[in-house]
Amino acid sequence: MKPTTSPKTYRVKSFGCQMNVYDGERMAEMLGEQGITPAPEGEEADLVVLNTCHIREKAAEKVYSDIGRLTKAGREAGKEPLIAVAGCVAQAEGEEIMKRSPAVSMVVGPQAYHRLPEMLDKAVKGERATDTDMPAIAKFAALPERRRTNPASFLTVQEGCDKFCTYCVVPYTRGAEISRPYSDLVTEAKKLVDAGAKEITLLGQNVSAWSGEDEKGHGVGLAGLIRDLAKVEGLARIRYTTSHPADMDDDLIAAHGEIDKLMPFLHLPVQAGSDRVLKAMNRSHTAESYLRLLERFRAARPDLALSGDFIVGFPGETDAEFEETLALVDEVKYAQAFSFKYSPRPGTPAATMEGQVAKEVMDERLQRLQAALNRDQLAFNEASVGKTCEVLVERKGKHAGQWLGKSPWLQSVWFEGDAQIGDLVQAELVEAGPKSLAGKLRETVAA
Repeated sequence: MKPTTSPKTYRVKSFGCQMNVYDGERMAEMLGEQGITPAPEGEEADLVVLNTCHIREKAAEKVYSDIGRLTKAGREAGKEPLIAVAGCVAQAEGEEIMKRSPAVSMVVGPQAYHRLPEMLDKAVKGERATDTDMPAIAKFAALPERRRTNPASFLTVQEGCDKFCTYCVVPYTRGAEISRPYSDLVTEAKKLVDAGAKEITLLGQNVSAWSGEDEKGHGVGLAGLIRDLAKVEGLARIRYTTSHPADMDDDLIAAHGEIDKLMPFLHLPVQAGSDRVLKAMNRSHTAESYLRLLERFRAARPDLALSGDFIVGFPGETDAEFEETLALVDEVKYAQAFSFKYSPRPGTPAATMEGQVAKEVMDERLQRLQAALNRDQLAFNEASVGKTCEVLVERKGKHAGQWLGKSPWLQSVWFEGDAQIGDLVQAELVEAGPKSLAGKLRETVAA
């Protein structure tokens, strides 16, 4: 690389999970602290950060395609950008990215992105840098204070996973489970609220495993943290994701029935409905224990909306075992869900298992599963028609005077009327579609 001038503009492109969105926001804040501003829409940035996800199939190849597009667009515009690859693909690929893509200046893993400014200094001098170190939680102390945010904001409370599901790369790209300190989280939550957040979603690869000590030195779990965050003045809503069935304790279940600010929505992945498949996945629950757990949550909060994750075509999955997944879906009736075809990840045990399922079989199963999930999501939305609920306005709609926001059950709601981004409004849900609902504005709720 040749030395270059310091970048004046940046663009962070985040893929994948909500934690990546959080990490992307934090990297943007760090770059802002360096005096670099977001590139105007439609203009090429001097610095592009590709904040990658390794969960999807062919994730690494898609990153290389993006790098190629950026390089070509930069040449056509007369200025090739500095390119940084961050996130889980960066962690998994490391130096290989540098070997394959000379256009990349920086490769930084998800536990080391707090070092991005010093890596950028090296890149400006013409030096390429890779950092995939995994320090315990040091990056959070190095990040700038929260100064700007969205009405619905994310707060990472826990990172890493110790569950080692046989299909999953997270333990290898994000490391072991670790919880951020209680006091840091309360402080950051208050900063987010001061910056305009009305809703905070607590994030973790296994968020229900969070634990810490409160200001009195008492041990608390996620429910205790939620109870204390609910006391933050100006914070109207709390959510959390993603959880593991093994860590859903009695206190967290009770919190759903006792804390008004904790929204009536639970994302709890099951992955499959067959006990044999679940065991092969190294999931610690059975279909029956999962269903009984959901019953307890629904007993605590009867209007709870449920969401889940599913993998079809896991190695060895038979037609009969897939039918067990459909049966579980029929029983739960999810309000939302995410479903994917199994794809092998290098280094994971499932990648070398016998009985890899043919692509056409996975395609057919996924279509059937998604048809069932879409059916239930539409039914949930249709059952919501006639309710009047609070909607948090998050952005403008496509048309003048139109606004979009989220219901307590995380449904997308659009309405017309006098409102602003960040308002909490009362809206009557008047029409349901498969992905969103139409609302009729009733009144704005005082913050």
